[in-house]
Amino acid sequence: MPIFGLGLHILVALFFAIHVIRSGQQMYWLIILFSFPLLGSIVYFFAIYLPDSRLEHGARKVVASVAKSLDPERELREARAAFEYTPAAQNQMRLASALLESGAAEEAAKNYEACLKGPFAADPEIKYSAARALVESGRYLPALTHLEEIRAKNANFRAEQVSLLVARALAATGRNPEAKTEFESAATRFGSFEVHAEYAIWAMTSGDNATALKLQAKLDQAMKRWNKHTRSLNMHLVRRLNLASDAAKSRA
Repeated sequence: MPIFGLGLHILVALFFAIHVIRSGQQMYWLIILFSFPLLGSIVYFFAIYLPDSRLEHGARKVVASVAKSLDPERELREARAAFEYTPAAQNQMRLASALLESGAAEEAAKNYEACLKGPFAADPEIKYSAARALVESGRYLPALTHLEEIRAKNANFRAEQVSLLVARALAATGRNPEAKTEFESAATRFGSFEVHAEYAIWAMTSGDNATALKLQAKLDQAMKRWNKHTRSLNMHLVRRLNLASDAAKSRA
């Protein structure tokens, strides 16, 4: 039994070691994992693996959704006050995030790009957030520049989200063949509801009716299994999907 237990610890450490390499984490995690298989795996799970997982993202969305429904402007007020009191980079990043979530994408993009001029210039998370704000504010070319830099340095960083932003930016700049290739790649690699929904919105907008119909069938099947919380979390995306569908029908 002790041998079996030791072997199980090593297998778990190996699993996390693979995650270290694939996600581009610091290599010292490998030393920690194999020097202390049990403790190292526990620390890695809570410090790196869980925050990067869909479970954690889902939990954060639920908490953020509840808090926002109770006081929609609270985080923006507090973030703006914190930055005005202490205009440090961390507070500016918090303000940019609050602005983006509140729909002020253009102001968010300006704040994120200001952060990229300082010591956080190479930070992939800030580059990703800046690209997201730029896409939402209609500035697609600088968004693509940030996204290409992220991929060049770490292709595994937020791979699904980066792929979707790249596809949306390509589509918005009229590069539809490249956009379709990017959407198709994301659908094959990740297959999430968000990927299929964004792909369907593009297909409806660009007149690719065959693709739109195929994707809509998949989305309808997925939505039939949703509970109340899942529907609430995806409300904005479903609204965009319905608007694209209505527009496509009116053109037909």
